[in-house]
Amino acid sequence: MPAAAVKSKPLPTQSTAQRPVQLDLPYAPVTKRPLPAGRPREWYITHNRRLKAMRLAIALLDSGVHLPDQARDETIREVARLIGVHPPSGTTCRMVRALMRYGC
Repeated sequence: MPAAAVKSKPLPTQSTAQRPVQLDLPYAPVTKRPLPAGRPREWYITHNRRLKAMRLAIALLDSGVHLPDQARDETIREVARLIGVHPPSGTTCRMVRALMRYGC
């Protein structure tokens, strides 16, 4: 096929980073299932912390925060308030940033 016959896509007029992104509120609550019995208490704490960090990371990405440097503790706690979860601890905030950093 000659190069002149190939048509390129038109470039978007505005990038995603410049457009305001709104959260689809309210988030639908996740159906809860019982956790497996017989594990040490620390396993349950870590498991729930990971689930919360994952929910927060997804909400941050939906709201337009794409870099871990943009996700300060205050920003993460504000998103937690918006989606209806308890304010995360400093450890959970670090986990959210780690997910954003290494999830790409």
